[in-house]
Amino acid sequence: MRDFQRPGRSAVYAASGMCATSHPLAAQVAVETLKAGGNAVDAAIAGAVVLGICEPQMTGLGGDCFVLLKPAGEERVLALNGSGRAPAAASAADLRAKGHKAVPVRGIEAVTLPGAVDAFCRLSADWGRLGIANSLAPAIHYADHGVPVAPRVAFDWVEDGAFLHGKARDFYLPDGTAPRIGQIFKAPGQAEVLRRIAAEGRAGFYEGEVAEDLITSLRALGGLHTMDDLAATSATWGEPVSGTYGDVTLLEHPPNGQGATAILLLNILKHFDLKSMDPFGTMRAHVEAEATKLAYDARNRFIAEHSPRLDHMLSDETAAKLAALIDPKRASPTPHPLAEAVHKDTIYITVVDKDRMAVSLIYSIYFGFGSGMASEKFGILYQNRGAGFTLTEGHPNELAGAKRPMHTIIPAMLKRDGKVIMPFGVMGGAYQPAGHARFVSNLIDYGMDQQEALDGPRSFSWVDGMQVERGYSDTVRAELAQMGHEVVVPHDPLGGAQNILIDESGILIGASDPRKDGCALGY
Repeated sequence: MRDFQRPGRSAVYAASGMCATSHPLAAQVAVETLKAGGNAVDAAIAGAVVLGICEPQMTGLGGDCFVLLKPAGEERVLALNGSGRAPAAASAADLRAKGHKAVPVRGIEAVTLPGAVDAFCRLSADWGRLGIANSLAPAIHYADHGVPVAPRVAFDWVEDGAFLHGKARDFYLPDGTAPRIGQIFKAPGQAEVLRRIAAEGRAGFYEGEVAEDLITSLRALGGLHTMDDLAATSATWGEPVSGTYGDVTLLEHPPNGQGATAILLLNILKHFDLKSMDPFGTMRAHVEAEATKLAYDARNRFIAEHSPRLDHMLSDETAAKLAALIDPKRASPTPHPLAEAVHKDTIYITVVDKDRMAVSLIYSIYFGFGSGMASEKFGILYQNRGAGFTLTEGHPNELAGAKRPMHTIIPAMLKRDGKVIMPFGVMGGAYQPAGHARFVSNLIDYGMDQQEALDGPRSFSWVDGMQVERGYSDTVRAELAQMGHEVVVPHDPLGGAQNILIDESGILIGASDPRKDGCALGY
């Protein structure tokens, strides 16, 4: 139990239904949807689309999503891939011929087709109760009437708004500047798009006037995208990948997501006695950093839409060999900068309903405000997810027409004794697999409750050094530097996470990361 004389927050307890996400208005919308008779799918869609209005720098209708779903009365978990593809005419060879070593991060070449809307419509039709129109109604209201800009959103908007250009500046920089805390942000163009989706389903977005706005605007910006590319966008159902750690099983979305990286990272960490280490001390941070470098190197080699060596990546033998490479006293060289881009902007929402259907959903436009470009009429931001491709010839993640790029966003769930006990997610781009592994380790190795497991300081070893949050002591930072780590204090907090525990008695316990403006709410 936390010390009630110190700043902090408690986990939230409820019996009937719960949502945990990064903005209070979205959490409230999800709970209201549950109370109105909707199930976890209806509520998750409602909250997620509202987040596109509350946190437009993080996500929106021009982006992608991934979902893990546990149906009511069952313990199986389904995976829905709502990620879009490169236009059919895209070619890595063409970009190499133009002198590019990587896909231009904010260029038109990085814009992939938006997959989230199709996924929401598919999810609603297959598993929802109220229909897509009811799930979109709250977002239509907030897009029309506006939302006050929250503190963390305003913080991000100032930095990310610098990358907006062209028509996007008119839609997302009121009066030419980033909105201040509490200023009302409206999105009437998106409200109109949502009304069309509510009335026509996916056809309201992938056909007709909205589709013409999306494609005509892209073509005017130099894109290769066509109406046929947009019409071909379709979400696909699959099965999660999994691995064990202690007495739990971690379920992750399969590739093209990077969830397998979290499983490999935990498999490596199994070979170290983390329980004997201070959870926020030097040795744990060091071992985690070294394991992360190795796991992410494997990710960069193997993860793609089709990952032929996935079994090798997830094998115990591979993890054991990688663990043996870690020097407990010395940092290995900083990993080589990647060809494919990574960033940290996304939203996550989880909902559990009275029948214990559970949804773990993550939804993103990739970088802050995505590509920085938007459609002319309706102001739909284009994601730059194609920056996740590599231009390396022959690589499984090489850019190609009609192909999905490697994705950083990954929803997760935990099982114990065959039963789903917790949907969870950690936002933060490249940090996400490391965040998943740390969260699970905090629970299993250190016996933290789910809120403690989010509150603690984080570290992450990446291409620009070892990021060590201010919550760590100066002594730890100095000791890590002495071991050879290039220690930096990150400008932004590392990630943001949400989770809901279905405890043994059936009570729901939700936790929300203090690094975001959100909360867990239940009834």
